[in-house]
Amino acid sequence: MPRVLIADKLSPAALDIFKQRGVDADVKTGLSKDDLLKIIGDYDGLAVRSATKADKDVIAAAGNMKVIGRAGIGVDNVDIPAATAAGIVVMNTPFGNSITTAEHAIAMMFALARQLPAADVSTQAGKWEKNRFMGVELYGKTLGLIGAGNIGSIVADRANGLKMHVIAYDPFLSPERAVEIGVEKVEIEDLLKRADVITLHTPLTDKTRNILSAENLAKTRKGVLIVNCARGGLVDEAALRKLLDEGHVGGAAFDVFVEEPAKANVLFGAENFIATPHLGASTVEAQENVALQVAEQMSDYLLTGAVTNALNSPSVTAEEAPRLKPFIALADKLGAFAGQMVDFGIMAIDIAYEGEVARLNARPLTAAALAGVMRPMLAEVNMVSAPAVAKERGITVSESRQEDSPIYESLIRITVTTEKGKRSFAGSVLAGTPRVVEVKGMDLDAPFGPTMLYVNNLDKPGFIGNLGGLLAEAGVNIATFNLGRVSAGDDAIALVGVDQEPSEALIGKIQGLPHVKEARALRF
Repeated sequence: MPRVLIADKLSPAALDIFKQRGVDADVKTGLSKDDLLKIIGDYDGLAVRSATKADKDVIAAAGNMKVIGRAGIGVDNVDIPAATAAGIVVMNTPFGNSITTAEHAIAMMFALARQLPAADVSTQAGKWEKNRFMGVELYGKTLGLIGAGNIGSIVADRANGLKMHVIAYDPFLSPERAVEIGVEKVEIEDLLKRADVITLHTPLTDKTRNILSAENLAKTRKGVLIVNCARGGLVDEAALRKLLDEGHVGGAAFDVFVEEPAKANVLFGAENFIATPHLGASTVEAQENVALQVAEQMSDYLLTGAVTNALNSPSVTAEEAPRLKPFIALADKLGAFAGQMVDFGIMAIDIAYEGEVARLNARPLTAAALAGVMRPMLAEVNMVSAPAVAKERGITVSESRQEDSPIYESLIRITVTTEKGKRSFAGSVLAGTPRVVEVKGMDLDAPFGPTMLYVNNLDKPGFIGNLGGLLAEAGVNIATFNLGRVSAGDDAIALVGVDQEPSEALIGKIQGLPHVKEARALRF
C-alpha cells in the first residue's frame, strides 16, 4: 500500500479520499526540517500547502518519493528541478481557489475605495469621524487588469457587474477572448494612463517581476488604487511607499509580499495601505476544493500511474514513454525558443509534425510545445494545463501531420502568430538529441544549451570577429557556434551556446554592433 505524508494542514476530506482509494496517509503537520528529514524516506508521496519546504535536502532524503502534491497553485516551496532529477512528479491544483482569490481582490478594492479598515478602527475607538472617511464610488470607474487568465477573468466578470469599465493587459489575451470576457485589450502603457484601479493577476516570472516598477508607477493616474492578491514581487514596494506618502497613489491593498511571512515591510504604516496575510485562498470552499483535488490526483498517480496537473511530467502512458521522450524534449525546448522570441500578444500557435513523429500520439507533444511557448510569461503553466490555459486566453491552437519529411526522419515546426505577424521555428531529433534546424526560413543545425545567444544580422565580413571579441571582453566562453543565412550579404542568424549568463549590458553591446538587427539571450 502506498504511503503519503500530509505535512501541512489540509481539509479532513483529503485524508478520507486517500483511505477510500487504498492509500495509507499520515498527518504530521508543523514538522521541523530535521524531523521531516528523518521520516521522509518512508513515504511514496508528500502532500503540502505552502508551509512545508520540499527543498533539495528534503528531496535528497526522500529515497522512495514518487509524487509531491501541492494543494494550491504556487509551488515556490518545492524545488522542481531537484524533484525532476530525482524522478519525482510534482503536481498542483491550479483552479481550486480561483473564485476565492478573485473575490478577495474585489473585497480589497471595496475596502480601499471606502477606507473600511481605518474607519472600523476609528469608530470602535469612539471617534465617529464621519467626515474624515470620504470614499469614492467604483461605479463608472476604469479597472485595469494586469493578467486576464482564470482569476483575472473572474475579477473582470464581477467588475462588469459593478458597472465598471474593464481594460486588460495580457500578452496571451486574444481580441476574441477579450470580447468574450467583457474587457478592452490594451498595452501596459495605456493601462497605466487610464486605470482608476489596478489589480494584478499574473504569476511572478522574469518578465513580470516589478511590472509595476518605479517608472511604471509614476505613469499612473493621480489617486490610482492598486490591489495585489497575486504574487509578491510584481510591484516595487519601496517605490509604491514613496508614491503613497506623496499622495500620487491614492491607496494600495496587498495580500502578498516579496518576503513572507511579512513581519515587517516598507509599506506597513502608510495611512492609505491595507494588508492581509496571504488570505487569497483562505475560504472553507477553496480549502475543501484543493484538498479533494490533490488527494485524488496523488492517489491516481500512485495507484494507476495517471498524471494530472503535473508541472514536470507529461500525461504519457508507460508504453508510449520511450518513443515520445526525445520528441517531448524537442517540443518543449522548441516552444521555449519560440516563447522567448515573441514580444506581442499571441493569437495562434500551429504545431506541424512531419515524418515518423507524425505517427505518434501528438497530444503530449502539443502540450509540451504550448507549455514551452507560454512559460516565459506564465511560469506555472505545465504540460497538462497548457491546452486549457491557451483556450482560456483565446489562443487558437492547431496541429497538422505529414507522414513524409523531405530531409529529416522526423521534424516538428512551431509557428506563432501574433498581432505583428508570424514567426516559425523547426527542430528535429538527431542521435537522440533535440536540435534547432530552421529559424526564419533559414537552415541551420544547433543543439540546445542551457544559455544561448540569438543574433539576427546581415551577413557581412567581420561580424563573427566582432561578436567573439565582445564575448571575450565580457568573459563569456563560447560552447557552440552555429550559423544560418539566406545568402552572402543577406539575412543571417547566429545561435551561440555560452557557458556564462550574458548581462543586459552585453546584450546591448551586441545589439549595437554594425549590421545587427536583433540580439537576445535564451534560456533552456
